[in-house]
Amino acid sequence: MLLIEKFVVLSRIVLLSSFRNMARKAEIQLQNTPADLISAVKFAPVINKFLLVSSWDTTVRLYDIVNNTLRHKFYHASPVLDCAFMNSTKTISGSLDHIVQLYDLNALVETLLGNHDAAVKCVEHSSKLNAILTGSWDRTVKLWDVRAKECVGTYEQSNGKVYSMSSIEEKFVVATSERKVLIWDLRKMDHYLEQRESSLKYQSRAVRCFPNKEGYVMSSIEGRVAVEFFDPKSEVQKKKFAFKCHRAKENDIELIYPVNAISFHNIFNTFATGGSDGYVNIWDGFNKKRLCQFHLYDSSISSLCFSDDGSTLAIACSVMDETQNAPKPPSEPTVYIRYVNEQETRPK
Repeated sequence: MLLIEKFVVLSRIVLLSSFRNMARKAEIQLQNTPADLISAVKFAPVINKFLLVSSWDTTVRLYDIVNNTLRHKFYHASPVLDCAFMNSTKTISGSLDHIVQLYDLNALVETLLGNHDAAVKCVEHSSKLNAILTGSWDRTVKLWDVRAKECVGTYEQSNGKVYSMSSIEEKFVVATSERKVLIWDLRKMDHYLEQRESSLKYQSRAVRCFPNKEGYVMSSIEGRVAVEFFDPKSEVQKKKFAFKCHRAKENDIELIYPVNAISFHNIFNTFATGGSDGYVNIWDGFNKKRLCQFHLYDSSISSLCFSDDGSTLAIACSVMDETQNAPKPPSEPTVYIRYVNEQETRPK
């Protein structure tokens, strides 16, 4: 009996060790991460092993997440507020000093594309137009022809600074500082198609379009997320809704955290949200369900990005401005790579 009991105990130890190793493999922490707040994490299109990271330490970094190595690092003269891949070898980034900059990863060459009259808050590559979109605190959106290296359109609007924006094929959505949502058709940018009032009462933080082009999801500083639809028909608009999230109770007091980041799973149309509570949630927006919640991270979630194939989620943790309700003591900026499974991301 003693031998059998020892065998059972050893088997349990081996099994527990195996589960722990699996947990470690499911999530890794990148090495050589930025020294200041991480503003954006973006996966390369198609090639899911490369991740672009921009930061307030003035750098844009390219990582090989498979080998956990820093491949390239280049600089702006001031904090970098957003970055994006144009393709697998070229990137674009925007900074606090109004600059829009290109970088060729093969040639290791930086090129000044142009500038705004204030900080460049958002950059996007439009595969529909093969062009660059930038949004600024100067209250304009600009469209750039990279081949000609020139701005081909400046679209002013009186609805506040650009805080977040997202495009999917011909759809282009901009969230502003004055709680307005502007919807453009990229094929006809002379004027936006629609201006909406945000259904969230407080300042917008992030907006992302559904991969299936049916609508968009936006978040606010007040622990809420709204699911909206493009189709103006009343029967479709009845389906829109908003919900509370990234909140906690402490001594019977509700703590409310900003929802800083949203990223969609391209296959399942589910989405992840990251908050200043240090948590990441996965949601099924069509069925109004939370699918799962990951463990508590080091600090506020400042940015999220699913890879194109949906197998991997990049999670950026940075100390932000919500220190009074911080989930943990302040820590250095970190980027986690989580290999997600279908149980976490597929609608139920």
